[in-house]
Amino acid sequence: MRYGAIDIGSNAIRLLIADIKENDGTVSFKKNTLIRVPVRLGDDAFLNHHISDKKSGDLVKTMQAFRNLMDVYKVGEYMACATSAMREARNGSDVVKQIKEQAGIDIEIVHGQVEAKIIYASHAEQNIDKNKNYLYIDVGGGSTELSLFSAGELVASKSFNIGTIRILDNQDTEESWNNMRDFIREHTRHFKGIFGIGTGGNINKLYKLSEEKNNSPMTFGKLKSLYDYLDSFSLKDRINVLGLNQDRADVIIPACEIYLSVMKWAGIKNIYVPTVGMVDGIIQTLIDENYVKTTLK
Repeated sequence: MRYGAIDIGSNAIRLLIADIKENDGTVSFKKNTLIRVPVRLGDDAFLNHHISDKKSGDLVKTMQAFRNLMDVYKVGEYMACATSAMREARNGSDVVKQIKEQAGIDIEIVHGQVEAKIIYASHAEQNIDKNKNYLYIDVGGGSTELSLFSAGELVASKSFNIGTIRILDNQDTEESWNNMRDFIREHTRHFKGIFGIGTGGNINKLYKLSEEKNNSPMTFGKLKSLYDYLDSFSLKDRINVLGLNQDRADVIIPACEIYLSVMKWAGIKNIYVPTVGMVDGIIQTLIDENYVKTTLK
């Protein structure tokens, strides 16, 4: 059995096709194919609050390709979620209808709280000591989702309109930054020794650049050093000299700024990077839903 997960983000669109396995009552998945297309819907959504014909056309073509791939891979079930950019675009629902008609894919525009819940469903904490305190930090193109856990229990969760594309387009506000800072300080002040769990494409790339081994956490100091190093290069040199993809070379700087700010405000000295993201959470959500349905029958 195979499941499909589509994440329509503000920077890129991803398709994960995963093989579902059941062993002694435990259901898990193995990544089969992951495709990433940098459509960057956020440039339209955050500046004009409207997805242009050019961007919507690219999105439709991408969804048609994803539909064909899922058919070829014989995907049994799928879930497609659109996040911050489509939330803010006034014509988001119209684009969803267009995709349904032309690509045969049903898309749900999810709110920030739902997005945070799906990301948490990726079970990023499964190899980590559940008795400790953790702050999940997921940085996307349009929003940052924060979820605080203590002893495995959710303490607080919130989505903020602070993201990499939003910052590049100067569409982040001082109010949003202050709200995020206040939320973090209010909910973390009663906890000591909080660890970070970072998810998203940028933190995955930063972790790879850090050359940490054996799933070790990345320190605040190491992340700050990486930020200073990357920021010392021009955008052109981050692409040509460091070899970063064009659609990663610009967003990685504001991503660093967000992670560093959150870690500083929460007093986080170490951040784990399990290299999972929204698509992993979607697959796990499908498993949880279908496994519950099966066991209830």
